[in-house]
Amino acid sequence: MSHELLPYTVKPHPITAMYSGKLGTWLFLASEVMLFGALFSTYILLRVANPVAFSHANTHLNITVGAINTFVLIISSVTMVMAWAALHEKNLGKCRMLLGVTLACALFFLVVKLVFEYKVKWDHGTFPSTNPFFAIYFTMTGLHALHIIGGIVVIGYFLGPGSKLYATNPEYYANRIECTGLYWHFVDIVWIFLFPVLYLL
Repeated sequence: MSHELLPYTVKPHPITAMYSGKLGTWLFLASEVMLFGALFSTYILLRVANPVAFSHANTHLNITVGAINTFVLIISSVTMVMAWAALHEKNLGKCRMLLGVTLACALFFLVVKLVFEYKVKWDHGTFPSTNPFFAIYFTMTGLHALHIIGGIVVIGYFLGPGSKLYATNPEYYANRIECTGLYWHFVDIVWIFLFPVLYLL
């Protein structure tokens, strides 16, 4: 009896040349592109409509903290790829170690964001209602943070109880790690756009 509960969960479909999980992940990411695309468009419209409010608002953001978080997320993308590559070397231990590093980077990002950015702004009375810039800033970075949390949950699962799948169906497990990696790279790319748009421009 096949290990596949659904068709093409391991082997690629002859038409799409992708297994079902990967195709589903790409379709999901396409919807995410539309979501963040709408938010970036909103940012542009708000900036054009409120040039004064936006002209000095981002000077209250900590560029150093944002740059550190950008660097940390780039590292996490590299370790995510290396974790998937370790599975092709049939090295589950190395994969789990690299997933642990990715998870640590994600947690570091969240802690830095909450403690050194959000909390500092709240302590100084800066909230989404302060002005249009901070309305879109908190919306976009908050939504991105929720995506980070989602990634932490999934990576944590495959690092822990989900890794048992490797013993029964290693190729299926590797595919799931690849899909997780695709999602994580998307989250990182969104931040790479958010950082210059919100902090530097």
